[in-house]
Amino acid sequence: MERACSFLLAGLLLFGHSVVRANYQTGRDSLPPVETKPGFANYKPAFAGQTRVAGAKTVTPYKVEKIAGKLGNPFAIVVMPDGRLMVTLKSGTMEIHDKDGALVKKITGLPEVVYAGQGGLLDVAFDPHYASNKLMYWSYSEKYDRGTLTAVAKGRLNEAAGKVDNIAVIFRATPATKGNLQFGSRLVFDKKGDLFVSVGEKFAPDVRVQAQSMSSYLGKIVKISPEGKAEIVSSGHRNPEGLDIDAANGELWESEFGPHGGDEINLIRPGRNYGWPVITYGLEYSNDKVGEGIQQKAGMEQPVYYWDPVVSPSGICFYNGSAIPEWKNNLFVACLSGQHVDRLIIRNDRVVGEERLLADKKQRFRDVAYANNILYAITDDGDIYRIIKQ
Repeated sequence: MERACSFLLAGLLLFGHSVVRANYQTGRDSLPPVETKPGFANYKPAFAGQTRVAGAKTVTPYKVEKIAGKLGNPFAIVVMPDGRLMVTLKSGTMEIHDKDGALVKKITGLPEVVYAGQGGLLDVAFDPHYASNKLMYWSYSEKYDRGTLTAVAKGRLNEAAGKVDNIAVIFRATPATKGNLQFGSRLVFDKKGDLFVSVGEKFAPDVRVQAQSMSSYLGKIVKISPEGKAEIVSSGHRNPEGLDIDAANGELWESEFGPHGGDEINLIRPGRNYGWPVITYGLEYSNDKVGEGIQQKAGMEQPVYYWDPVVSPSGICFYNGSAIPEWKNNLFVACLSGQHVDRLIIRNDRVVGEERLLADKKQRFRDVAYANNILYAITDDGDIYRIIKQ
């Protein structure tokens, strides 16, 4: 089953057809970078194209439709196996909407969430065998052991009753800590049936160092097997709110909030350390350097791409359809402070072009999802947009 994500566009201007087509075919673009503002940290990138890559423009005509509004502080929009939409609301409920945005059913009775700060009901994913077992999985912030943590639960969706049966918590990102910031978290299944979950490092300076500790789940990407065994895939993450698998090759990608500058896109490799809080392209919110103020260190991975100033990347998804040919295998990123959806053109695991979409909506985009040649986006205001070929 495909994780919602992969087909979003908005407010794009049409440039010369032949020029853009040539750029698309060769993987190069002659347009200036989309980011024009000065950075916060202005560190030197490790390689060409790691930030402020050439701009791109979509030429295939498309239309953007607002199909629902004011749902109430959502976190995720996921396309269900039957093509309908499941929306999670951070307050602790879910909503099923049809493909045209109409509310079908509210789902209540889920485990209590810590609805404070950046906490609440987070992501949702459907079992690869959902058609027969009706199992779904969700992540949320949980009060636990005199603190809070990111938890993952599963249960059988009972749509008729508007609830979930046989609920069981299958993973807790221990240790629990104080504070209600930076829980992560996204969920995605691979073809083997393993469930990947991204976990934030909880923000506090005395806690975030656990992103480097293999005895802690904080600041990690974790894999949960169908048998329920949890293992750390990668470490050194700050607040990973985006996770998706490129269907073209099975590679796992992640988006991650930096501090003051240094938002990242990472290609996740098992056993790799992605550096936080030792290396970063950002600063503390006080504008002081983070730690030693270094951006590279042996044994630590470089981001494939980073932003400075920040765009606040949340949910991500790959576009796997054919309706918009130049979007094939492009990565789309819901941006909060950036107030747009970012389109990243990726060739050979490097970003070669960038475009900002839906910027005319002037909203904080929380998540994106893709299925059946349709790209969906949801905002913090609770508006759902559908993007399709015109």
